[in-house]
Amino acid sequence: MLNADCKLIAELRTVLTRQRYSPVVIGNYCAYARGFVEYLTEHDIPIMDVSDDQVAEYLRYAIAMFRKRHGRAPARYWHSIPRSGIHALLRLAQGQWPSPPKATCAADALRFAICDEYKIWLREERGLATASIDALMWEGRNFLVWQLDRHGPDSLMTMTVSDIDRYMDTRSPHQTRRSVKDVAERLRSMLRYLHRTGRVAIDLSPHVIAPLLYAYEGVPSILTPDQIAAVLQASQEDKTPTGLRDHAILQLLATYGLRSSEICNLRIGDIDWRAEAIRIRHTKTQARSFLPLMVPVGEAVLAYLQMGRPATDAREIFVRTRAPYRKLGLLANVVRRRLTAAGVTPAGKNGSHIFRHARAVEMLRAAVPQKVIGDLLGHRSTESTAPYLKLATEDLRPIALDVPGREVRS
Repeated sequence: MLNADCKLIAELRTVLTRQRYSPVVIGNYCAYARGFVEYLTEHDIPIMDVSDDQVAEYLRYAIAMFRKRHGRAPARYWHSIPRSGIHALLRLAQGQWPSPPKATCAADALRFAICDEYKIWLREERGLATASIDALMWEGRNFLVWQLDRHGPDSLMTMTVSDIDRYMDTRSPHQTRRSVKDVAERLRSMLRYLHRTGRVAIDLSPHVIAPLLYAYEGVPSILTPDQIAAVLQASQEDKTPTGLRDHAILQLLATYGLRSSEICNLRIGDIDWRAEAIRIRHTKTQARSFLPLMVPVGEAVLAYLQMGRPATDAREIFVRTRAPYRKLGLLANVVRRRLTAAGVTPAGKNGSHIFRHARAVEMLRAAVPQKVIGDLLGHRSTESTAPYLKLATEDLRPIALDVPGREVRS
């Protein structure tokens, strides 16, 4: 290898060490990164020009070489180790990986320009949350690829309702009515933006047909108090670092009914231990709430901070249990794993929102005003809280009326 390549591998080792990877992982990553650099040198490929396709091609080559040396194929997920080491090397060399796609034609250039401007508009003009922007961007990007690949970069100005119908037909199969409605709403947003910026002659958004949904149709999944107690008990018995972290997360979910992103973004400075208060930044409304720090929550979080949380510069409370120790992205897998461990099987979805639903219903049954419930859950209005009313159907049974029936004569 060239001196520059040797320095890059040495720098990779330093970065991985700083990120607190284990010595074994550092050795493996650097070994595979070195092999990749040697492959690039043999094929005269500058590391700054490496693409995702070339990484995939190298991994196929590495698997073939493994089979040649050992006389057998590697384990099923063996490729994930060299791929992780190579990706770490490319992030260091190129500054970003995967690298942003490059325009190969006029349609690509137009699509990239629209998406970049659209994302800025969603964030700065509409002030949407990151999750909402990501969903809108995915649909908008997918629609532009579909339209421009079929009819070229000049087709936007001449786009018709028939084009919109055909796109919706491609997105509708195997989707629920709720999902099709979401697709329609996201597509309308992109079409309105295209008309607003003069790229479409007429506003086609009113012509996007979506299924009619009735108010509050479909009952959200919910956990019973006994099921919540079982999950908390099972997680409390797990004294590993992962168990301590998951138990603290579950306590926050069960006690406050927080959103997944609100827990993932919770920082160490958001807990005032002296005042016994916790600050919540509501991701959808951008509002902040100051809630009393309940004893079970405080004890669970403190136990995790003292005995389970790895040493890291991250300011978020909950981080990954493996290097690099950055904040958690989503809680879906955490919740599913803990539900399974406790032997709890919800009737419907099993994400973190089932704790949120259960908390709302518990307060409704305790006659807590809807406004107070909405404030705790971070809702903009009482209308957002209203759907939880349909979960409290058991409260109607004591006042149920007898239905007159036919008189039976003896």
